[in-house]
Amino acid sequence: MDSTSSTSASAANQRQPSFYIPHGGGPCFFMPDPSGIWTGMAQFLQALPTLLPERPKAILVISGHWETSGFAFTGAANPSLIYDYSGFPPDTYALRYDVPGAPALAARAATLLADAGLPSAVDPGRGLDHGVFVPLKVAFPDADIPVVEMSLDKGLDPERHAAAGRALAPLRDEAVLILGSGMSFHNMRGYGDPRSQGPSRDFDDWLTASIAMPGARRAAALAGWVTAPGGRYSHPREEHLLPLMVAAAASESPGQSVYKGVLGESVISGYRFD
Repeated sequence: MDSTSSTSASAANQRQPSFYIPHGGGPCFFMPDPSGIWTGMAQFLQALPTLLPERPKAILVISGHWETSGFAFTGAANPSLIYDYSGFPPDTYALRYDVPGAPALAARAATLLADAGLPSAVDPGRGLDHGVFVPLKVAFPDADIPVVEMSLDKGLDPERHAAAGRALAPLRDEAVLILGSGMSFHNMRGYGDPRSQGPSRDFDDWLTASIAMPGARRAAALAGWVTAPGGRYSHPREEHLLPLMVAAAASESPGQSVYKGVLGESVISGYRFD
């Protein structure tokens, strides 16, 4: 193999996929679960490293729990944790995930967005919320891969979030794993309600079919999610869906379903984009 071929192969091996993952409910994976409500989701998250071509150099997580004017990235070298859940056992507020940050990655990501005409900033004081540290503590328990969290733009425009994903796509070739962290069904009143079965499955079927489209068609379909069957029922407010827009747009390839489970009468899915 000549040096050019070797370099191309090395770049291909380094390229990371992007994912849209479910992050569960609060600190759910670190509480007693005698009914096994969270078992399947936890097993998927535990297996996530096995779905990667190699160990990522860093992880960029778009969380449904942080909204800013424009986009923002955590810039701390040693980010704190934000226990942004309430009513859980005291020990869940003592969970630790002492992962290093990646200030250089935060600056690079902010520059990529700025170059694409998207407002962006680095917040050196912001910690990691539970949409980040809870699923990562399950998937990467050693806490030894640097992590940067990305906010949503508070305008909640799906097309703007897709534009952000396209701008961030080069990071995948730099061995950065991009994770959109949310829930594909996030109607808090609908969990456990048998009336959620129909609209939840309708929306999940539509979402999975849309994800399987190539980049431009997929982006156009996802931009119209609110008119999809069960769309607004599944997301009375879309902040847990928008991380998908970023993760999906970071790839031009058709996506695939890598997780499907039922949570309180509602279908929950996770997706991969190569």
